[in-house]
Amino acid sequence: IIIIIIIIIIIVYIIPLHRQVLFLIWFFSLASVFGQIIYSVPEEMAKGSVVGNIARDLGMDVKRLKSGKARIFTSDTPEYLELSRDRGVLLIKERIDRETLCRQTTPCALHLQIILENPMELFRITIEITDVNDNRPTFKNVEKRFEISESAVSGSKFVLERAVDADIGINGLKNYSLKPTDNFVLKIENQADGNKKVEMVLRKPLDREKAEQISLLLTAVDGGEPQMSGTVKIFVTVLDVNDNAPVFSQPVYKAAIAENSKMGTTLATVSAADADKGTNGDVFYSVSTTIDNVSDTFAINEKGEVILTGQVDYEKAKYYQVDIEARDSGGLSDSSKIIVDIIDINDNTPVISILSKSDSVPESSHLSTVIVMFSVLDPDSGSNGKVNCRINPNVPFVITASSNDFYSLITDSDLDRERSSEYNITVTCSDEGVPSLSSSVTLTLKISDVNDNAPVFERSSYEAYIVENNTPGLSIFTVKATDADWNQNARVSYILEDSSINGVPVSSYLSVSADSGVIHAVRSFDYEQLKDFQFLVKAQDGGSPPLSSNVTVKILIQDQNDNPPQVLYPVQTGGSVVAEMVPRSADVGYLVTKVVAVDVDSGQNAWLSYKLQKATDRALFEVGLQNGEIRTIRQVTDKDSVKQRLTVIVEDNGQPSRSATVIVNVAVADSFPEVLSEFTDLIHDKEYSDNLTFYLVLALAVVSFLFITCVVVIISVKIYRWRQQSRILYQSNLPVIPYYPPRYSDTLGTGTLQHVYNYEVCRTTDSRKSDCKFGRAGSQNVLIMDPSSTGTMQRIQSEKSILDEPDSPLEVRLQHYFL
Repeated sequence: IIIIIIIIIIIVYIIPLHRQVLFLIWFFSLASVFGQIIYSVPEEMAKGSVVGNIARDLGMDVKRLKSGKARIFTSDTPEYLELSRDRGVLLIKERIDRETLCRQTTPCALHLQIILENPMELFRITIEITDVNDNRPTFKNVEKRFEISESAVSGSKFVLERAVDADIGINGLKNYSLKPTDNFVLKIENQADGNKKVEMVLRKPLDREKAEQISLLLTAVDGGEPQMSGTVKIFVTVLDVNDNAPVFSQPVYKAAIAENSKMGTTLATVSAADADKGTNGDVFYSVSTTIDNVSDTFAINEKGEVILTGQVDYEKAKYYQVDIEARDSGGLSDSSKIIVDIIDINDNTPVISILSKSDSVPESSHLSTVIVMFSVLDPDSGSNGKVNCRINPNVPFVITASSNDFYSLITDSDLDRERSSEYNITVTCSDEGVPSLSSSVTLTLKISDVNDNAPVFERSSYEAYIVENNTPGLSIFTVKATDADWNQNARVSYILEDSSINGVPVSSYLSVSADSGVIHAVRSFDYEQLKDFQFLVKAQDGGSPPLSSNVTVKILIQDQNDNPPQVLYPVQTGGSVVAEMVPRSADVGYLVTKVVAVDVDSGQNAWLSYKLQKATDRALFEVGLQNGEIRTIRQVTDKDSVKQRLTVIVEDNGQPSRSATVIVNVAVADSFPEVLSEFTDLIHDKEYSDNLTFYLVLALAVVSFLFITCVVVIISVKIYRWRQQSRILYQSNLPVIPYYPPRYSDTLGTGTLQHVYNYEVCRTTDSRKSDCKFGRAGSQNVLIMDPSSTGTMQRIQSEKSILDEPDSPLEVRLQHYFL
């Protein structure tokens, strides 16, 4: 610090003024070694003048400036400086006018950066622009005229125009001088705002008879070297008999006006009194002319009313000082001023600036996720500049203030793309002025999808129908599921869940299309084996991880008339003839027997009807349409043949109808010997038929044996040759896996009843009341007629003894087996 003080003393008191600038340049160049480089140059230097040696002051070689492609970066426009990389010096590129660059601001400096590459380096350079006395004091008007009465007393004051010097400091305005000083002297008064009030004071009374016109020269000088000055000519016309000057009622007036006031608005009314009478007492008001634009903004009329003649803006100037002058007809005057305060009004809307913005956000975003950052500025003051921001309702967002004039838009509830995939958020910012002003901006935010919704089936369960005996591959039904998500997350695939039906995997029955959900039958269904079944179908989306849901599908198999009726009784066997006995004393309606048949189909396909197709005597018997009972329709006579053969057809109610026939042999006789004699021929015919069948079977067996023998021989020869060619393969001890053909289920006996049934016919004295009973085993009531058996006649005699008993019920069971 002591060294710096000594250097300053040397500069001020020892070094000549014209060398002080160069010394300062050297001093600040030396200081740049220890910190930021600061140069000080005077304004108005010629183009190409050297400001400083950058290479030396930065401590680097000139080659570094070339290899690093050194360049200047500055935000000043135009560029006043340029860098010579060849010489390593900083040069003046454009003439620098300190008054244009900084006006009255001090100190005045240019800030620039030297940027190097390979490696990248940045150095800050500050160029301080010192003032040069290149501007002389100036007056707005080149002359000033006064009319002063000769009776003006000594000490009368006349306000003169102030001069303005654009230079600052010692080069600025320093003093005024007035010549000649015979009648007037100059009075200079320093004001609180730093300006000087210049007045011309009457030194001694004027004498119009000696001098009617007086010419004065007001000179304003600055403190520069060399010193510069400006002048204004003052012409004084001496008037007669006006010895009182106007006097303002107060030295300072105050007024206030809103910044949006219209031109012509009266700010205030000033008043100046003149003790003279007549025309010498008339006072005229005027606004003192200055170099600024106050005289263009305000005016005063003859009544002393200060009127707004221009536009005022609080954001540009918060108050104005208006100098006014009161002058009488004799040229005497007084001065005062009006302080005009500008009242701020709410005339600026808030300005919204978006700092950062997200175009989209996932629906799984956490609460308080920042979506937008923005700033809001209102140049008004007070409550007019206080801003409150809000957004449109019913959106899951809220505005928070992060700092002064900075805001963030964040989420305040969960997002759901399925509820709303896009939001138009309108941010409105309003100030607190009256009336309030606002501005708004609309932001569009898209919600990106997350796989948070599982597929949903259209129904909670499905039922489908398929007719049995269908073609494999038939489309049965379509399940449909929708996913509220989007794109890949909403792509639904259908999968058949693993399960079994009667121990068989469901995939052997059905398949489902992964894309369309169409369920196809893999096999043909049989209603008699499987009437219905159910399974699960899973709908899975394409998200990661995937989500899924299941639905139950029930398949109901509908019956077809694909099974003919099966006759249970009377039993039709190849080795026996069954005969029912009807006594010749049987009355009309006698129950001979009952044809019993079943149909494994269901519904109307199983409704059976019985009809008599053929009969030895159609006038003797009839068949019940619904119950299959065979009854007599007339009285049996002795003329009726003992052997009666009835052919009964059983039909179902399906479309088309299926049928079965049964032959019922009826014996019309009162005793068994009579029956045996009639049926002997039938037995012999049966034996002949059985022998013929035997011979045919034997011939077929012989032919089959010969064919199989030939096939075995041919296969043996082929195998022998194959084994010779593949002996190497057999020596490799590879396991031989036998092939077993698929097993097929035998459904011939499924769902049917046994073929052997016994009927018990109970006959009372009234044959019309006879009935049939199922399930009783036949023993002593069975008549077996076997020609090869020696015990046949014995059993017949035992049966005959029973039938000959008086008043006993007739219980007959006839089964003839011809083997």
